[in-house]
Amino acid sequence: QVQLVESGGGFVQPGGSLKLSCAASGFTFSAFTMRWYRQAPGKERELVATITSAGGGTTNYADSVKGRITISRDNAKNTLYLQMNSLKPEDTAVYYCNVVLDFRNHWGQGTQVTVSS
Repeated sequence: QVQLVESGGGFVQPGGSLKLSCAASGFTFSAFTMRWYRQAPGKERELVATITSAGGGTTNYADSVKGRITISRDNAKNTLYLQMNSLKPEDTAVYYCNVVLDFRNHWGQGTQVTVSS
């Protein structure tokens, strides 16, 4: 059974930082591209960042977070990370990790990030 469990969300002030984690199990984590998505109230779920499985991982970011967010992975720990700095109120959302297996999306339960003064 594929399982993705996000953690690390919370309530932070603008300009603050958070590091999200996603613990993966039930598949060969090191062999697959992993992604972080987020969904704010009233908005569509959007892709935030991607990291590939090859060569330690090639990364891609949404323009809205580029320069402020870093995606990384630790294959020995089967864990995906999202380091978030200089947070803005518009970053408030539920953050989900994602993997595509056999053409099917798998999602965690999400972790809430709230950026507010």
